Amino acid sequence: MSAKPLVLVALLAAGCAATPSPAPPPSFTATLTSPTDVVLSWPDDDAAGHRVEYANAPAGPWTTLQFLPPHATSYHHPDLIPETPFYYREQPFTGPVSAETTAGAPAATDATALHAVADGDAVTFTWADRSADEAGFLLEIRRPGEPGFSPIEVTDRDTTTCALSTLPGEQGSAYRLRALHYGPLSPVVHETTGKER
Repeated sequence: MSAKPLVLVALLAAGCAATPSPAPPPSFTATLTSPTDVVLSWPDDDAAGHRVEYANAPAGPWTTLQFLPPHATSYHHPDLIPETPFYYREQPFTGPVSAETTAGAPAATDATALHAVADGDAVTFTWADRSADEAGFLLEIRRPGEPGFSPIEVTDRDTTTCALSTLPGEQGSAYRLRALHYGPLSPVVHETTGKER
């Protein structure tokens, strides 16, 4: 008599153990929205921004598509080669803003400050490298009338200068600099484009 409850308990335990837990939703996805367009999506977070990369093979080589500003949660990769595999990954980045300026502003006395010299349609930026372990430097722009900053240029590590050509509507923009530090890479996702219509 006493053996039956033990067998029943064992069977119930085995049944419970066999029920799989639902998998969490993926944090980074690629969706084919037309035969040759892919939209990438990821959840919002507290990162300073995200780098999005693509490749045509799972192991690369990888090409950076874009550095995106904070709270951007999607990227549209349009007009792709038909019937071709595209692999994607994203990586958050952080890094404190070390300086902010506008082109033509008087040079700051702080040696770490960002200094911008305008010459016609070109702006040359200089700064001091006070970071020992950065992956590079990210220059960001806030165009007149825009509420926030967007990435505009990425340099190699240990760089202390870069020059950019301004586009129409960028005169009078504010600029800032941050030392880049990358977070973990996302899992690789992929889509294969369809036939061109």
